[in-house]
Amino acid sequence: MARPARSAIAGAAVTALAVTAAACAAPDDGAQGGDADSSAVVGIAYEPDSLSPLLGYGKDGNSKIFDGLLTHDADMKLRPALAAALPKVTDDGRTYTYRLREGVKFSDGKPFTSKDVVFTYETILDEKTNNASRTELDAVRDVEAKGDDTVVFHLKYPYAPFAERTVLPIAPEHVAGRQDVNNGEFTTKPIGTGPYELVKWSKGEQLVFKANPGYWGGAPKIKNFTMAIVKDDDVRATRLRSGDLDGAILPPNLAKTFKGDAAKKTYTAKTFDYRVVTLPTGNKVAGDTAIRRALDIGVDRRTMVDRILEGAGKAAYGPVPTDSPWFTKGTERTHDVEKAKKLLDRAGWKTGDGGVREKDGVRAAFPLWYLTGDKLRQDHALAYASDAKKLGIDIKVESGTWEVIEPRMPKDAVLAGGGAPADPDFDQYTLLKSALAGDGFNNMAWYENATVDAALEDARRSGDRAERQAAYDTIQRELVKDPGYTFLTHIDHLYVVDERFGDLTTQTEPHDHGLASGPWWNVEDWRA
Repeated sequence: MARPARSAIAGAAVTALAVTAAACAAPDDGAQGGDADSSAVVGIAYEPDSLSPLLGYGKDGNSKIFDGLLTHDADMKLRPALAAALPKVTDDGRTYTYRLREGVKFSDGKPFTSKDVVFTYETILDEKTNNASRTELDAVRDVEAKGDDTVVFHLKYPYAPFAERTVLPIAPEHVAGRQDVNNGEFTTKPIGTGPYELVKWSKGEQLVFKANPGYWGGAPKIKNFTMAIVKDDDVRATRLRSGDLDGAILPPNLAKTFKGDAAKKTYTAKTFDYRVVTLPTGNKVAGDTAIRRALDIGVDRRTMVDRILEGAGKAAYGPVPTDSPWFTKGTERTHDVEKAKKLLDRAGWKTGDGGVREKDGVRAAFPLWYLTGDKLRQDHALAYASDAKKLGIDIKVESGTWEVIEPRMPKDAVLAGGGAPADPDFDQYTLLKSALAGDGFNNMAWYENATVDAALEDARRSGDRAERQAAYDTIQRELVKDPGYTFLTHIDHLYVVDERFGDLTTQTEPHDHGLASGPWWNVEDWRA
């Protein structure tokens, strides 16, 4: 879902739902040699499926190896990157013209030109490319190179957030264009224009980078940078405490254990990252509207924020955080167990053996899966099941890897995550569009609502802010009447980092945290 948008075939997009086995091995291949002040090792919880932007890697920015035409600063404002300036927008919002930065080279020494931009976007739009994020570029009619230094995007309609889409990393045509886009060597041994070059990718263990000395933005002071893949939260905290890691993303209960450590600093990043329970339409119980509505008001979100997140977050009533200007006031759900019970009674779900409701011979019971090793998801799942039990709904909490969970998604509920801050279209379209049901991690609940489908298209195709707001208001109100998901919390991300790196910054982050975000979103600018 706004979670990872990747195909079941290729697992293309890099998101926090793209996970492989955890590793506990320390980075030891020698790439971290030299002055400790020029090296950094950070612990992250998730790992990419691919390092190719053609398959979705780094599509929201901060990919380390690559650059987009634009990038975000600390305040999430768009700034030029491979483009020399922000785009010129003409033709009533249907034409975007980018003038490119001069003198940029890929890490293999070959020049970056407009042909690489055209190649990247055309390849992603090619149906033969296994990139489940293709719908994010639906507005693009064609991409045109004018000389080596200018690129023009022609849109089908005035897609308001299009400039935000151009943080997407650019791949070199002279390398990636000569390989199988889905399985070629470029997917694991990429070449880009970014501040770092990949030295080694040990699957399930670490990503090792070295500074690109010819980087157009200036050679990074942090010469060696390693992302250690440590899926287990407790292990990540232990390795940070032992000095094996210089920084790590941690859940609130573990981050607070470092408060008395003068050698560490804790950073809080505001996010659009939510935790949500998918209620698949294909399940006779979870797909029942009365069950869905009862759970929506029967869940105690405030207690989850207080006890699970220890205040580091807020209640979630949909994909849009309550403090966002896009949030529709009045769609907050009041926790009301008695009202939820009456709703189930009226719908014919009567209390049966063991206090579990039944209707037409079907018990109000279904499984809820969460990702093994993810303590926050586990705690959310257990709290959700506990709240459901009070309503007479029996939810059995199970854990597994995504390889175990994904085949079960059409019938079983999942404690999932998602969220993208740049624009509401970025998350809601893939989360709710009925045509994307069953497309990998898109629309994991197989949600289908004609009013929502129409509003998603209206919001996407309008260039008028008020019209877009009205469309998203419609969507959020429909989710109150017809919820296909139970949104639980929006989570603040907590990072603990060695104090020797000074005062660092964070951005407003998407669900894809740790890999592309965190205080190391601009590690190339760090000074130890």
